[in-house]
Amino acid sequence: MFEIFTDRVEITNPGTPLIDPARFIDATPISRNEALAALMRRMNICEERGSGIDKVIFAAEVFQLPAPDFRVSESHTKAVLFAPRPLTAMSRDDRIRACYQHAVLQYVSGKSMTNASLRERFQIPEQNYATASRIIADAIEAQWIKPFEPSNKSRRHARYVPIWA
Repeated sequence: MFEIFTDRVEITNPGTPLIDPARFIDATPISRNEALAALMRRMNICEERGSGIDKVIFAAEVFQLPAPDFRVSESHTKAVLFAPRPLTAMSRDDRIRACYQHAVLQYVSGKSMTNASLRERFQIPEQNYATASRIIADAIEAQWIKPFEPSNKSRRHARYVPIWA
């Protein structure tokens, strides 16, 4: 089901995912019905590669949109895609989710998230590096990301990866 609101689009699918939603970006795709998935790929309806979520999250970063939110209940999974919103209008959870998704995208690209890359993602001016540092600290506290090199005490050159990396 697709629902379009003034500030978001919600896509609801019956059932729970076969993959942990926190790993939608990097996990190998799993299909409930391989024969149907293969047929849909041959008909050019889908790609059967599992890169759709990656593309959506990448597009959200490129266009400076809030990070998509994936919500799972007992009977369905919902993806919420948000309309443009400035960083100041995002909740703490929105900023943490965006930070985590940015860290995952960096990680799957063979890079690590840094304060500078997060500032670029949110279009935070360099002189406001403390804003990015606060978002990173919140994401670490929420256990979504961790320092790439825990022994590195330099905050200026710190790099971060998803908690599961």
